[in-house]
Amino acid sequence: MGARFRLGRPTERARDLRNEPTLHEKLLWQQLKGSRLHGLKFSRQMPVAGFFPDFVCRSQRLVVELDGHQHGENQEYDENRTRLIEAAGYRVLRFWNNDLTSNMDGVLETIADAADLAGREPTPSPSRKREGSRSARAGEASQ
Repeated sequence: MGARFRLGRPTERARDLRNEPTLHEKLLWQQLKGSRLHGLKFSRQMPVAGFFPDFVCRSQRLVVELDGHQHGENQEYDENRTRLIEAAGYRVLRFWNNDLTSNMDGVLETIADAADLAGREPTPSPSRKREGSRSARAGEASQ
């Protein structure tokens, strides 16, 4: 019989990934855990669209992936994975491991900016009906 998952979720796989992070995942997690980055709550290795992204901020629908040398060989797989995660409603940010070690502040700023943009509601267009009634009233008042 195959593996059984509580509530149909692959909790054991996610737990295994969280228990064996790469050096770069550890470095970024030190900056993200405990809502340290602008109060954003990130989780590690949470299932999204059948994948286990490195970091997920569910409230902002944001996924952060760290790519090492092995990702250069699997570009097609990564592109497909990104498309599927985006189709699930998440924005995906990818960083090379060397970007993280050489420019941690820049990586954190990019993540914070992306979360800020994701959290903003679109500005609604003014109602044409309301504008029309206002101009009609202004025309009536001038007569």
